[in-house]
Amino acid sequence: MSDDNPLHPFIYWAQTETKITLKIDLRNVQSPIVDLREKSLEFSAVGVGAQGEKKYSASLDFYGYIDTDTSQYRVLDRHVEFSLIKINSEFWERLLEDPRKHAWLKIDFDKWVHQEDLSEEARDIMEDYPDLFDKIKGEEMGWATKRESMKKVYLFLYNLWQFVGFLYIISVMITRYMKDGPDSMEGTYENVWKMLAMCLVTQFLEVFHCMVGYTKGNVVEAAMQTTMRAVIFFALILSEERMHTKPVVFYLFCVWSTIELVSFVPFILNIDVSLLNWYTRTVWNIVCQMELIVDFMINLSFIWSTSSLKRYYVGFPSFLYSGVQNVLCYLLYISPPFFSSCKCNSLNQMFRCNRLQAKHPSFQCHPVIYGDVSGLLSCAYCQHRRTVKGSKYRKQ
Repeated sequence: MSDDNPLHPFIYWAQTETKITLKIDLRNVQSPIVDLREKSLEFSAVGVGAQGEKKYSASLDFYGYIDTDTSQYRVLDRHVEFSLIKINSEFWERLLEDPRKHAWLKIDFDKWVHQEDLSEEARDIMEDYPDLFDKIKGEEMGWATKRESMKKVYLFLYNLWQFVGFLYIISVMITRYMKDGPDSMEGTYENVWKMLAMCLVTQFLEVFHCMVGYTKGNVVEAAMQTTMRAVIFFALILSEERMHTKPVVFYLFCVWSTIELVSFVPFILNIDVSLLNWYTRTVWNIVCQMELIVDFMINLSFIWSTSSLKRYYVGFPSFLYSGVQNVLCYLLYISPPFFSSCKCNSLNQMFRCNRLQAKHPSFQCHPVIYGDVSGLLSCAYCQHRRTVKGSKYRKQ
């Protein structure tokens, strides 16, 4: 007997590297309605569940993408079973896109084994992927693993430190500029250099984060970008007193602070809002192009300020080579291609995702701000190349 208000059935799930198995705990299922898409599953039927014989329904938004052509389902006497094939062969961190815990979603522990070769002894997934299994089990039981908890606390404190530090810098600069106008630029360095130095030194932890997998990003790229900022600040500005009062230093500190604030806001707030993602992506790209210009201005200003001095010159047996010439070579040969590749990376990914969304409305782009100092924007599914076909489902 059906009810006008559908209930949610218990769902048990398990996974291998290539497949997701769902078991909907309903007996004597009648008139099942299944709508399987690449990113979601809609199910409704009349059956005997936890609340007796009533109408039950479920709506699932998956963590990853499903191949609808090869996925199957079958209705058995005691339950409804789905065999969903993953588009990308990899283990998911969770079944649903929503990270919240759901009382009706359970893990099917009996099926958490490899099924690649039934002739051999089955290997428990806890042996092959202990961290992943502990994480999923902890989410279901309502507690997180100790390592995951420490990681979240550490990253939160680190991001909070960087956010507060650069917020202090930009606040001091804006306050002094509103009070004294352009004349305040000469004293910018003296008022904020200590805080900026501490923030830049701690940013070398970004390389460590990428190495241990705390954040997504390239280790070499993070190391190069943190080093380049440190060289500009400590070698070109801190070591040369005549650079302290130049207006270009004010612009450089302002651009650096803006980039970091825009990058760390989503981490601190821990929210995923389309408008905020669009704003972050747009502002970040604009400010990063400004950083490229200001970096050139800093290097040129350093060359003009020190070209008449001899303390940056190093004598060699056959010719006179200088540290100033090092900076000039950096400007001409190293800086343009490196910055172009870094700054255009996020634009290329954004255009790629926009093309996919225009061609396939079901494709959803999820912006993720990488935790390296560059703040590079990427997309969780920007590597998706498969042509989205119409929903085709078959019963086994």
